Amino acid sequence: MSTAYLYDPIYLQHFQHDHVEGPERLEHIQRALDVSRMRERLIELKPQPITLERLTRVHHADYVTQVKRAADRGGGGLMGRGDETYVAPKSYEAALLAAGAVVTGMQAVLRGEVTNAFALVRPPGHHAFTDHGEGFCLFNNVAIAANVARSDFGLDRVLIVDFDVHHGNGTNSIFYDDPSVLFFSTHQWGIYPGTGHWSEIGDGAGVGYSVNVPVLPGWGDAALIAIFDQLLDPIARRFKPQLILCSAGYDPHWSDRLGGLLMTDQGFFDLTQRLVQLSNDLCDGKLVLTLEGGYGLDGLAYGVVASFGALLGDRAFDDPIGPPRRTPRDIEAGYLDQLRALHGLPAC
Repeated sequence: MSTAYLYDPIYLQHFQHDHVEGPERLEHIQRALDVSRMRERLIELKPQPITLERLTRVHHADYVTQVKRAADRGGGGLMGRGDETYVAPKSYEAALLAAGAVVTGMQAVLRGEVTNAFALVRPPGHHAFTDHGEGFCLFNNVAIAANVARSDFGLDRVLIVDFDVHHGNGTNSIFYDDPSVLFFSTHQWGIYPGTGHWSEIGDGAGVGYSVNVPVLPGWGDAALIAIFDQLLDPIARRFKPQLILCSAGYDPHWSDRLGGLLMTDQGFFDLTQRLVQLSNDLCDGKLVLTLEGGYGLDGLAYGVVASFGALLGDRAFDDPIGPPRRTPRDIEAGYLDQLRALHGLPAC
C-alpha cells in the first residue's frame, strides 16, 4: 500500500496575526511527521495549482475575482473589516494550491500511481459556498476535487465524508440536489455554523444523498465509531462509490479550543481505518483526505499522523497524547436507530 502526502510552503503565507487558523497548524504537523518518522514512509507529491476553468465550475467567477483582488490589495477580511475569514497577500495563491493539491492527489489515486493520499493544505475549504467563503475557508477544496472526478474522470458516484467538529455547510450546499455525490457529515450540534440537522437530507433528485449526523458535546471515540459502523458503513455500501473523499478535521479532539467533543488521536486512527476498509471493499482503495480544522496543535498533529498510519495499513497506533480528562458520554439510546430509519435502513 502506497500513501502520498501533498504540501507546499506557500500555505504558511496565508496568515493573519493572532488568528486561530494560522500557519503553526501545518508547522506542528510537519514536526510530528518527522518526530514519528512517518514522513519516511510516505510518497511526496508536488501540488499543482487549480486551473481557473476547474475552479469556476464550482465557484462563481465574480467571487474568485473578489478573493484575488483582496489579496492583490494587501489582504483583509473577506467580507469587510474584522471578518474572521481573512485574505492575506499570498492567500489567493495558497488557495489555488490548496484546491490543486486535493485534485493532484486524487488524480494520482485514480491513475493508480498511489493507493491513497492526504493533502495537508491551508486555507481549509468545507465552509466555502459557490459564491462566498466563510468559516476560515476561501475555496471548497473537496467539492472542486469531486467535480473534477466526475467531469474529467467520468465517475458517477463520489462519497464525501466529513468528520470535522463543524458542519461542512458549503460542501453540503454545493451537492444538496446532486445524487452523484453522497455527503456524510458528523459534527457537533449547537456551534458554528448552526446547520447540519439530521432532517437535512437533500433536495429534489438529491433527496437521501445528504446524511447529516449532529453529535452532542461530550461524545467521544465510541460514539463516532458507532456512527461510522452503524450508519456510514451500510449507506456507503448501498451507494457503491467509485471514489471516497474525506474532509478530515481534527477539532473533535478533546484538547481542541473550538469544540466540545472528546475524541482522541486513537479515535482518528480508528475512523480512518474504517474509511480505508470501505475504500478497499468498494472502490479499489481509492481514498483521498484533505485537511480541514484542528486547533489544539498536538491533537491535530498526531491525529494527522494517526490517519497516515491507517492509510498505510498499520494495525495499531500508539497515541502519545492519551485520553481526555473526563469520561465521554454515551450516545443516546435509539438515536442511531432513528437515523437508520430516516435513511431507509433497518434497526440494529
